[in-house]
Amino acid sequence: MKITTANFLKSAMAREHYPKDRKPEFAFVGRSNVGKSTLLNLLLGKKGLAKTSGTPGKTRCVNFFEVNGKLYFVDLPGYGYAKVSKAMKSEWNALMYAYLRERGPLRMVVALMDARHKPTDKDLHMLELLEGAEVPTLIVATKIDKVKRSQRRKHLAVIQETLGLEGDDCIIPFSAVSGEGQRELWQVIDGLL
Repeated sequence: MKITTANFLKSAMAREHYPKDRKPEFAFVGRSNVGKSTLLNLLLGKKGLAKTSGTPGKTRCVNFFEVNGKLYFVDLPGYGYAKVSKAMKSEWNALMYAYLRERGPLRMVVALMDARHKPTDKDLHMLELLEGAEVPTLIVATKIDKVKRSQRRKHLAVIQETLGLEGDDCIIPFSAVSGEGQRELWQVIDGLL
């Protein structure tokens, strides 16, 4: 897909603030600091559109980005080790889970995993939630450029085995540095439009 326009639309902390026009939505989930905002910026060709930070927990709301006036990319709060209060984590989780279970225009969730590490119990819990909500999910292994080429197949196999994926299930290796995986991710998104 050629990006002609990509704009931040709004941050929402409640479903009544979500867009009401029913355009297709593609949500991005992952542990804090896995690279969701960086991936979004690369896909949309606008550095700084989605706010990035070295500090986990930068994304605190459901953030909607309008793409070409036809669809939304949705950046969800990271789960895991963000340094915020338990009450704030609980609020984020409730917000995110309600969005994933109830959002009609949601076409697919892109679940990001750090290619350098084995998926955590929180990653497994998120995938169980997505499966229960019957949301189509694509796994993207971020930061693949930080894994030696000779070790990449091994790291991807660990992710696949830990998540219980079948042999034909797709994991897209992704690098914000080299752009690896960007074309493949867009092909999947285009296929669902």
